Amino acid sequence: MRPACAIVLPAAGLARRMRGGDKLLEQVGGMALLRHVAMQALHASPDVTVTLRPSAAERLAVIADLPLTILRIPDADEGMAASLRAAAGWARDTQSSALMIALPDMPDVTAADFRALINAQAKHPDHCLRAASADHVPGHPVILPKALFAAMQALQGDQGAREILRAHPPHLHPLTGQRALTDLDTPEDWDAWRKAQG
Repeated sequence: MRPACAIVLPAAGLARRMRGGDKLLEQVGGMALLRHVAMQALHASPDVTVTLRPSAAERLAVIADLPLTILRIPDADEGMAASLRAAAGWARDTQSSALMIALPDMPDVTAADFRALINAQAKHPDHCLRAASADHVPGHPVILPKALFAAMQALQGDQGAREILRAHPPHLHPLTGQRALTDLDTPEDWDAWRKAQG
């Protein structure tokens, strides 16, 4: 039986704020961040896809052996919407009843977090769900039900699913600490995060 919730890791961005580096290839637990997050996702759902630019050879290399789907995004320059449109079509084709959007630059979100979010959304399968910090600040990942896949396929630009969430306010599901908010976009973010790891 197909799991209720598939997961997309939108990894077709350019990571310009890293000033020449690639945040998704930074090391976390002895592996590239993209591989680390993909493995956490695969522990929560066997239906995982990663969106990539057609030329993203280095990113592809770190996940090529994992049992997931690669979606090439030729119009990635448009922004996040291009990845979300492709992912929504993929989720529809796999007959998933919901799709989690999990940002691949968030190293602190665990497989247990992914599973907890999926289980929480399954209790209210027609509603959106959004991870939050322990003090209820909205963050990521986000889960959208299949009724909103068509709306995802109509997205444009670099706003992600913001307008969909505005029209369909999500339930919030707190995760421990700040890990629903911790995304690492700059060298300074990475330095601070590594210092905090001890």
